[in-house]
Formats: sequence, structure tokens, C-alpha cells
Amino acid sequence: MRRRHIGAGIGLALGAFGLQIPVAAADDSDVRIYPWNAAPGSTVTVSTSACDPDADYGKGRSEVGGDFHLFAGDEEGELTGEFQIPEGARAGSDTVTLKCPPLTKVTETYQVTGHSPEGSVDAGFGPAGDSGGVGLAVGGGVLATAAGGGLVLMRRRPDDVRA
Repeated sequence: MRRRHIGAGIGLALGAFGLQIPVAAADDSDVRIYPWNAAPGSTVTVSTSACDPDADYGKGRSEVGGDFHLFAGDEEGELTGEFQIPEGARAGSDTVTLKCPPLTKVTETYQVTGHSPEGSVDAGFGPAGDSGGVGLAVGGGVLATAAGGGLVLMRRRPDDVRA
């Protein structure tokens, strides 16, 4: 009776381990997307080693960027493709689906970020579009005055200081 319980426990453990193997084989970690956080207007590069090592062509589809082609990459057994994120794309996640022979299909998700900041920022001193001429002159004057005051204090001797 005791051996039957041990056998059942071993069988359950092996069965649970066996269920994990298909999940590991279907893992999409063979897909690399660069940049992972892409802004509208940027080019996204997708590489995969999930295809047959002899495959030299595949197809890809981005929900945001549309269809693109995969060709042999820099490394053996790797296919690489590129697409551009449209300027009007909204921030959020985008799913990329790759298909290549023989009947391989993998997906991966990455993030589309907002637009990169452009131009100057209004920090409270002059207009935001100001080239900084006045601010630079005033800042330089303040630094020169501070440096000059420090030199005067350094030139005094300790016996000149009165308590």
C-alpha cells in the first residue's frame, strides 16, 4: 500500500513536469524588438531565431506599423525586419506577429511611447523661445560676482579678522 502512494506521488510529479515542457517550447523569448519603448516616427527592428535555421525569409505584422518582411540577419539562423511607427500613433502596447516556414508563428508585445519633447522649456526666466542671451549674461555676472567675493575673503589674513 505504501509503495502505491509513493508511485502515485512520483507519477503526479512527473506529469506536472511533463505539462511544463510544451509551455517552454512555445515561449516567444526568441523574438527581440529594438527599441523596446519606441516613439512615433522611429524605426523598430525585429529579430527572431524561432524560425527554422535554414529559413531565409519570413513575414511580420505590427498592429501599429503594418506588414513588413524578415530576411536573413547578421547571425546564423536569425531573421530580421524593420518597420516604422506612424507619426500619429498613440502611446500604448503594440503586438508584433512573425510567421516563417515551416508553420512557425510567434508574437511579442512592446511599448509605443508618446512623442519625444522638442524645443525649449519655459523655466520662468524669459520666454521659452529665448536663445538665452540675457539669461546667460545675468548668470555669468552672478557667477563672476560670487567668485570675486570669494577671492576677497581668501586674501584676508586671520589676524585681520576682528571678533
